[in-house]
Amino acid sequence: MNPVIVRNVRIGEGMPKICVPAVGRTRAEIREAAESALAAGADMVEWRADWYDDVFEYKKVEDTLGELRDVLCDTPLLFTFRTFREGGEKEIEEAAYVELNRRIAESGYIDMVDVEMFSGDDTALAIVRCAHACQVKVVGSNHDFQKTPAKEEIVARLRRMQELDADILKIAVMPRSKKDVLTLLAATEEMCSEYASRPVITMSMDGMGVISRLCGETFGSAVTFGTAGKASAPGQVEAGELRRVLTLLHAIV
Repeated sequence: MNPVIVRNVRIGEGMPKICVPAVGRTRAEIREAAESALAAGADMVEWRADWYDDVFEYKKVEDTLGELRDVLCDTPLLFTFRTFREGGEKEIEEAAYVELNRRIAESGYIDMVDVEMFSGDDTALAIVRCAHACQVKVVGSNHDFQKTPAKEEIVARLRRMQELDADILKIAVMPRSKKDVLTLLAATEEMCSEYASRPVITMSMDGMGVISRLCGETFGSAVTFGTAGKASAPGQVEAGELRRVLTLLHAIV
């Protein structure tokens, strides 16, 4: 598996990298969240733009991105508009989703963009191609807040993201039993050992799935999401505690 290098961070190599979401409804809240993420030692920061009240006013989005870039300096920035159907805060039409992500990729402020890869092949490919033309990496994603699919289905979804040329492959699922957590971990190991040519990010959500956020180095997940304030998904661990556990496991592994 080849690592993805973003600024000074090698994703897919060594200890899983810690990504801290910046969540806020106003520009001031978003800046404060980014500053907290840096203080918590984040390897990378994700702006969850679907929380932002003015996300459909592009000039305000661009101005906020510029401020985030100034705050983060050389820390990688991931832009994410999580759609309502995949657990986000807002509905968005397909054409608007493509246009928003296209303009963000062209802004020059971001390093990575999250693309929901099952929003339709044409939609996903349009954003992937635009991002790559702008030298922006793509985190292909899929979120299932209802269940944990079978291992074969999880692997199939990750392989499809790879076929669509996402640079990093991400899936998050909801466990309904402890066996579901094992299913996610087994799928991660199989994908990473047999099929993946690029980094994979997987997680089992909620409290039951916390272990999946800690043991990525063992099973193959390259990034884990931690908090420095408001969580963006159920089961996220405080970033400082997360690093302590990851460091301990890394020393053993």
